Amino acid sequence: QVQLVESGGGLVQAGGSLRLSCAASGRTFSNYVMGWFRQAPGKEREFVAHISRSGGSTGYADSVKSRFTISRGNAKSTVYLHMNSLKPEDTAVYYCAAGERLSFGPQSYDYWGQGTQVTVSS
Repeated sequence: QVQLVESGGGLVQAGGSLRLSCAASGRTFSNYVMGWFRQAPGKEREFVAHISRSGGSTGYADSVKSRFTISRGNAKSTVYLHMNSLKPEDTAVYYCAAGERLSFGPQSYDYWGQGTQVTVSS
């Protein structure tokens, strides 16, 4: 089992920045690829970014590319999501997830955190 706990969400004005963190415990963190997903009210959970076990490979949704950066610190068992130039449409609950292979689909990830709310005001 892997336990994931997100933090860093909050209320920010459009154009602002936030850094989300996801701390993992349980099994060896570096054995898993990590992903960030988000879900807005009334919408399906959508892919945001993912990162390989070593951190050498990353992927992003088109809607966040060039604004968001995913990174990980295996020594700290933590994955981060740096969010810049935030827009009101980025408002959602953000979830981190751990899995066996890089994927854009949430069904490929085995472990999930409880989520952290990000609200961007216009």
